[in-house]
Amino acid sequence: MKTVRHAIGTVSMGALALALATPAHAQATDPQTTGNSTPAPQTTTDAPAPADDQGEDIVVTGFRASLDAALNVKRLSVGAVDAIVAEDIAKFPDQNLAESLQRIPGISIQRDGGEGRAITVRGLGAQFTRVRVNGMETVATSSDGASANRDRAFDFNVFASELFNSIVVHKTAEASLDEGSLGAVVDLNTGNPLGGKTGFTLVGSANASYNDLSKTWGPRVAGLLSWKSPNGDFGVAVSAAYQKTDTLELGNNTVRWSQAYFDSVGGTPCFYNSTGNAATGVTYTTPAANSGGSYRPSAACDQAALAFHPRIPRYGEVGHDRERLGITGSIQWSPSDATKVSIDGLFSRFKEDREEKWGEVLLRSNERSIDVTNPVYDTSGNMIAATLNDAWVRTEHYLRQSNTKFYQVGGSWDQDVSDRFRFTVMGGVSKSDANIPVETTFVFDDRDAQNYSYDYRDMEFPKLTFGTSVTDPANFQLAEIRDRPSNVTNKFRTAQLRTEWDVVPDAFTIKAGGVYRRFSFDSKAFTRDTVVCGNGGVDRVLGTLTCSASSAFGPTAVYGFPATNLGELFTLGNAGQPSGTTTQFLIPDIQKSADFTKLYSRALAVDAGNTRSVIETVSGGYLQFDAKGDIFGLRYAANAGVRYVHTDQSSSGLSSGAPVTVERTYDDWLPSMNVALFPTDDIILRGAIAKVITRPSLGNLTPGGSVDGFNYNVSFGNPNLLPFRATAFDLAAEWYFARGSILSVALFKKDVESFPIGVTRSGTFASTGLPTSIIPPSSPAALNPEGRLWNITSITNGTGASLKGVELSLQTQFTFLPGFLKHFGAIANATFIDSSATYRVNGAIATACVRNATTGLCALGPNVQADRTTTLFGLSKKAFNGTLYYEDKKFSARVSGSFREGYVDANSGTGNVFEGYGDTLNVDASVRYKLTPWVEVSVEGVNLTDEYRFRYTDLDAQRNYENNHFGRTILVGARFKL
Repeated sequence: MKTVRHAIGTVSMGALALALATPAHAQATDPQTTGNSTPAPQTTTDAPAPADDQGEDIVVTGFRASLDAALNVKRLSVGAVDAIVAEDIAKFPDQNLAESLQRIPGISIQRDGGEGRAITVRGLGAQFTRVRVNGMETVATSSDGASANRDRAFDFNVFASELFNSIVVHKTAEASLDEGSLGAVVDLNTGNPLGGKTGFTLVGSANASYNDLSKTWGPRVAGLLSWKSPNGDFGVAVSAAYQKTDTLELGNNTVRWSQAYFDSVGGTPCFYNSTGNAATGVTYTTPAANSGGSYRPSAACDQAALAFHPRIPRYGEVGHDRERLGITGSIQWSPSDATKVSIDGLFSRFKEDREEKWGEVLLRSNERSIDVTNPVYDTSGNMIAATLNDAWVRTEHYLRQSNTKFYQVGGSWDQDVSDRFRFTVMGGVSKSDANIPVETTFVFDDRDAQNYSYDYRDMEFPKLTFGTSVTDPANFQLAEIRDRPSNVTNKFRTAQLRTEWDVVPDAFTIKAGGVYRRFSFDSKAFTRDTVVCGNGGVDRVLGTLTCSASSAFGPTAVYGFPATNLGELFTLGNAGQPSGTTTQFLIPDIQKSADFTKLYSRALAVDAGNTRSVIETVSGGYLQFDAKGDIFGLRYAANAGVRYVHTDQSSSGLSSGAPVTVERTYDDWLPSMNVALFPTDDIILRGAIAKVITRPSLGNLTPGGSVDGFNYNVSFGNPNLLPFRATAFDLAAEWYFARGSILSVALFKKDVESFPIGVTRSGTFASTGLPTSIIPPSSPAALNPEGRLWNITSITNGTGASLKGVELSLQTQFTFLPGFLKHFGAIANATFIDSSATYRVNGAIATACVRNATTGLCALGPNVQADRTTTLFGLSKKAFNGTLYYEDKKFSARVSGSFREGYVDANSGTGNVFEGYGDTLNVDASVRYKLTPWVEVSVEGVNLTDEYRFRYTDLDAQRNYENNHFGRTILVGARFKL
């Protein structure tokens, strides 16, 4: 019988189908008797059995069968491969695919809103991972989390885990595998109707999920219907999954820390009226309160100015109302052993309403008017506690409504032309459309509040107390409005030809193929941002009323509209706040405020920094040689080859208000080699070396600049950035010491040759050449663009980076134990990584008074620039995953823990050196019981310890950026199979 291949990297679809088959019967197979370029499975779903079990007929089902199937996928590959295989639909216990992937050695995930979103593979972040759905590369973009994904990173939260029956992670490259990854290529595979039993198969599950923080229930249902003809030549499968959740995120936030002059400190005025200049000397006279005047150095004022203080200390609530719908369809026709035609389709819709409610003080850019009393400083240069007068007390209400739709249709034709030559033709299209029609913020301000105090002696759980009533509408005015609708659309078109020729059957195969991909990225963004009164004193919302003392609102209406009848009362729940923290605020009512200001009828202005596009066309081919045999009695399997790709890139954006397009091309030759040695039937030694690339970040390719008017930052893209290029080395040893068991160690190293870095200078806004119209109108810089120097950052090609690490993995079944203990099993893995990358950073201001050469007046010194070496962004030096499970014929249970050490995530701002996340430990568990062979009930728990996520700004000082928790999620349900 001929072998029909639907290639997925080094793992054939035929092998994957074998791995997915259940129940599984052990059968001995010589690893060199198949035509595949990788060793065939020693059993269909089991590693070799001990000698005394060779005569038994072993039946493996349930969770153990899934583990065994995944282990076989790993064992079949020449390169480094890990997999997750579901026995059938609805067996993944996780909320989405990211949470399923974190079980694999070397993979860590980043969570947003309590759910996994993006993955890191062996220390390399989401942008370095390529994802294929049914063999075709794609990008799925969502707007979940605090910000929209406008880059190459794949948002795994778009998909319910039930839609897929296997996930295969390729950690080493080979010529026949799609390029573009420094980290890994992840294959997501949906239905395989010809791999199942004949006739109809119906599988379904229904769960009710409960979150103990939001105290809400939500449905989660999934189902699969498939049919396979009696003669096995035609199959069709349809699956669907739906989930709706309403969860909360409660905690505190500072929006970073910064340095600034205050009006007075401990009763010492910091600003005075002055006369004179640099030549005659400056003479300070009477204090200038709240505004104007000149800074006068003193010990108290200098210490406060150079200390870091929280920019926007606040407690609040973030609501996540999510809805997922996914549908897959697959048709397969195999009129003969030599031919198979497959058509696969996938649709997914992910909707989220994200609603934020905050009570805060706006120190940012308003420190000049604030009087500080009772300041407390720590040894890291932070003003960790103080009482503030004349402070800007602010409450915010934010709403973002988003809708992501993903479509993919693909087809493949697998044909054995002869016993020794075969080909696969594959093609298809995919589209990810992330739309945000509403992203609205309304702000209430009280700009002369008294006796506000903050205390960050406990960085994770600060005490924030408002002295002025924040529930009285008379104290507030509606002061700022923001609305920022946007859309990100990604499209892929793919065509591939793969051929295989067995020059020497079972010993030497030549693989060759060609590829064409066209990727388009289009980001459009708009703003309706405004201050209610500003620039000239004329109201910019209604267009008729002014904010002068003679306005229609009376002499006290100097900056906004009275909050009367525009607000709602918000009460903070359990955010970990200490006793004495203010927990009730009057916040804007979004619907009432929008109706009053006619927000949604206002004209849209283009957000230049986030309006851009990239079109990337890749064409090329590969040649690969696969061999296996014996050298001096040692069995081996190997592949070696080269992949050539030509990249044609066109980047468009707005520069100085005008559209600009930059085109360029580049070529890459990517050689690779993988070797597997078999000293015994139970031991595999693997080695690999390859040249790999990841194309530049989409955000960095934008021609033109983006403006942050809140932090006085301008960022310029560079459409001529080089790709990330690296040389990857891998060594591994695997010992399959018992049925369903493995002990493995893998060493890896990546030398990154080119690594984009930011270069920052200080300058006036005029020096950027950008029009002032692109400064967000609600930002402080809109009123006075030249009021201070800006940090102007551009991206250039850096000197590279390095990464090295080790993965340890153990999977075993305790069948050697007596009694019920033989039904236990365990999975454990650990990853240790070290890396080094150099970044240009803007550190703390070191000088409180730099005198102007002409006027002799003081200004805060500039941020001190330096090159700083740390790990690659997104890299945790340590990660551990473990699962203990029990399974007999009716009952199964498991508990899983996932630990990720803290990591640096990005460059920061306002003088902070990097920002990142603290350690996290997530614990999940499930219990299942089979009422009948066809019906199973279950209880599952996600994040059972209700882990807080601590985010810091500044690597050395570990200043609080945010500290939030998301509650526990419990799922109760049942599944059936017919």
